[in-house]
Amino acid sequence: MQPARYDLESRHPGWPSHLGPLRVAAGTVELRPIRLRDAGEWSRIRLRDQAHLERWEPTSPGPWQERNSFWSWPSQWLALRGLARRGQCLPYVITVDGEFAGQITVGNVIRASLRSAWVGYWVSSTVVGGGVATGSVALVVDHAFGAAGLHRIEATVRPENEPSIRVLSKAGFRKEGLFQRYLDVAGDWRDHFCFAITAEETGPGLVRRLIDAGHAERA
Repeated sequence: MQPARYDLESRHPGWPSHLGPLRVAAGTVELRPIRLRDAGEWSRIRLRDQAHLERWEPTSPGPWQERNSFWSWPSQWLALRGLARRGQCLPYVITVDGEFAGQITVGNVIRASLRSAWVGYWVSSTVVGGGVATGSVALVVDHAFGAAGLHRIEATVRPENEPSIRVLSKAGFRKEGLFQRYLDVAGDWRDHFCFAITAEETGPGLVRRLIDAGHAERA
């Protein structure tokens, strides 16, 4: 898939936008911009899923309950929205059948001659294994290579995180190598695999690939 033309004068090409819908095993997946009023559902799921999420996420100061409380969301929302308005990230909420089910962010957007970024995501424990993460990655990467005008997307994942490795592999990412002691996760420096994909590798698009392989369908 060749990158679409985009407005070079825009401060934030490809943002804001709504992506999907795409039907997977768990339900109908859509991506929408983050909202201030997401605080309640965001906090409820994050607190409930501490055991599911904490072991894979970067170490941060303060207890999990404090960092994921209702009142910690507004500052995160404000920071992400500011980066999005400066064209430095594309932060989305993942919904399944209209309900909050996680987040996916294209971050550290660098333009000029590089036009690169990373993608990171988490999903509710209630939809794990239902194709939600894979569908979300496909939607956001197609958008990043299209309306957002990017050329390369990277993702890093711990070797022990087999579900996330399956997500990236099914979406079409290739493993490039190992970053040793790359990121402080769960209180220690952890190795991470680096996965990547470029616009030239996507063919008709990652969503189209999932559909053709029988893993999703247009909703």
